[in-house]
Amino acid sequence: MDGTKALRRTVYNTLEAGRKETPLERLADLSLMILIAINVAAVIFESVPSYSAAYGDLFAIIEIVSVAIFTVEYILRVWSATEHPGLKYQQPVMGRIRYMLTPMAMFDLIVILPFYLTFFFALDLRVLRILRLFRVFRLTRYSSAMGLLIQVLKEESANISAALFVLMMLIVLAASITFLAEHQAQPVAFGSIPAALWWAIVTMTTIGYGDVVPVTVTGKVCGAVIGIISVGMVALPAGILASGFNTALHRRRQNFENFVEDALLDGIIDTTEHMSIRARSEELGLSDGEAASIMKSTHERAQIRSGYCPHCGKLIRGSQQDRLKHPHLE
Repeated sequence: MDGTKALRRTVYNTLEAGRKETPLERLADLSLMILIAINVAAVIFESVPSYSAAYGDLFAIIEIVSVAIFTVEYILRVWSATEHPGLKYQQPVMGRIRYMLTPMAMFDLIVILPFYLTFFFALDLRVLRILRLFRVFRLTRYSSAMGLLIQVLKEESANISAALFVLMMLIVLAASITFLAEHQAQPVAFGSIPAALWWAIVTMTTIGYGDVVPVTVTGKVCGAVIGIISVGMVALPAGILASGFNTALHRRRQNFENFVEDALLDGIIDTTEHMSIRARSEELGLSDGEAASIMKSTHERAQIRSGYCPHCGKLIRGSQQDRLKHPHLE
């Protein structure tokens, strides 16, 4: 039983996202990322008729091998889910069911399920091709940047939803006003509010295809006002997202800084602590330069608080005011 648990723990550490400590864990991540990239490329090139006719057998082999590997991976993830630190996953049956209902596990199932469904149902190949393209979303499991994006979207979902709701209201209002101004002059393009929605959407989103434009004076005035308003409205969700990114990045750096400060409580960073700090920086997605800069500034502040100059290492005697007058700290 202990051997089975140890194997399950190894499988969990190898497959699940997070810090990768062993070469096997890093190799597994890299191999799966390459396989996903090959799959996406195969789906794209298979949509070209000449490539599909010339390399159809190769695409079929890639699909069969990929589905086999993804199926084994999915089964192993479900089997090792009980090793997850969360208490809700540690029950043998319900824990695995809860894991299977998580978004990433459902994505894992969606990318392999169409292959098996073709044995029982006649499915449209175009639909299957689109479902296979969902495999690209599995890369979010291996990218800290994508993980950060998903985290920001979750945290700012209420604000972004509010901004999008206001934008949709303005689109409907713009379509209604333009319909009133243009429906007689252009009964085809602006014959109804739903027909005018196309112009309102491309105008409010600042795309402006130009296939449909107002021709009356009232319509042109409305279009000008709507165009000016749309510049700020479209930028609003982007601003919320940018602010959320900045906050999340600051929080990550603060998290790493606190971790380094805890390691410096005894005044030194030993080999074990250094390895833990490096692992934490990788887990938080910080670059080597960022991590080194934070470590340096944190170490300097710790030395100043302890009464030593971080540059020359000499003891700074006197009050806090005298310490700040030290030549290296001015």
